[in-house]
Amino acid sequence: MLRIALVTPMLPVPHDQTRGRYIHETARSLGKLATVKTFFQTMQYPRIPGFKPRSFIYGSVGPDYTLDGCDVEAFTFPGVPVVSRGYNGHIASLALTPRVRRFKPDLVLAYWVYPDGFAAMRTARALGVPCIVGALGSDIHVRSGVNEKMTRRTIGGIDALLTVSEAMRQYAIREFGAPAERVHTIINGFNTAVFKPLDQPSLRAKWGVKPDEKMIVYVGRFVEAKGMRELITAFQQLAKDDPKVTLALVGDGVMKAELMALVASTGLTERVHLPGGQAPEQVAEWINAADVLTLPSWSEGYPNVVVEGVACGRPVVATDVGGTREILHADNGILIPPKNAEALAKALRQALDQPWDRPAIAAAMSRTWDDVAVETLAVCEQVARGARRR
Repeated sequence: MLRIALVTPMLPVPHDQTRGRYIHETARSLGKLATVKTFFQTMQYPRIPGFKPRSFIYGSVGPDYTLDGCDVEAFTFPGVPVVSRGYNGHIASLALTPRVRRFKPDLVLAYWVYPDGFAAMRTARALGVPCIVGALGSDIHVRSGVNEKMTRRTIGGIDALLTVSEAMRQYAIREFGAPAERVHTIINGFNTAVFKPLDQPSLRAKWGVKPDEKMIVYVGRFVEAKGMRELITAFQQLAKDDPKVTLALVGDGVMKAELMALVASTGLTERVHLPGGQAPEQVAEWINAADVLTLPSWSEGYPNVVVEGVACGRPVVATDVGGTREILHADNGILIPPKNAEALAKALRQALDQPWDRPAIAAAMSRTWDDVAVETLAVCEQVARGARRR
């Protein structure tokens, strides 16, 4: 069996259960087909007020970290926000290389282009094995300055690039000069045992949702780039005209306090459900308890929550960014432009009023994480064969 060192900074953690669920699922399924060890590397920020990330909830992960179905080794490397940005990949590789060397892999597979993919590339070169990097979305779409330079350098130096949508593949080729023959689209799957149609009335009773509520659900991080302000504005417009419309915000993030203040300022606190970050099983229950799922992001790769919403038989209102168009069509959702609260409100109103064939919506989704693992392994084997020939 191929020995694969999987490197990533994104996995579910106690303080953020939604982070990196798709990478966890991929690693778990890939582990059935190959010998996989996951190296979970995270940046350790200095304990100085103000030196914290602005895009995700920061928390420490100790070496005793475990992950269901995975052989994982967690460790940290030092960094300072902004200041060390150009060196983070080099610093991370210093911590990564001796750990991967002990595993003796045939190949290094990293998820997240910079700094982690760059670190993986340096480690792979030091060990004389090939390196594949999987790009997930904002790690190539939202790049500028030093990050863009180092992302370009990573993409130019690896043996293959994986993208989660065809739109993203074309973007990597067009904007970063990635050789077309080295870029492979492997779209995400979903956990078919968890994300499926469930009984809405019983779930509403369980979670305290009234039977007559017209509930919109958002699942994900509470950050600006997910369109959270637009969502609150659109919800305010809908709630003004319809007393039955409610909103469930499933997740957590750095914008939580601001969002709560926005909701309070509109007088709609009693019409917003805030269950916090949830495990996949509970996420599926909230999606099934809702009438419509929404994702008003500014940028996406291949948004898995949209796939999960459709798999549960729920129509989805989402922005037409990244690979979302490859998931949604007239029979399962509505696409809108990003950063447009008025368009979002109009589409949500339409989705709440429109009759949908929910069983048909769910039946059309069947791709599993095992399918993802098979395709990922095929690329890994192809790259490994090429490296052996060279």
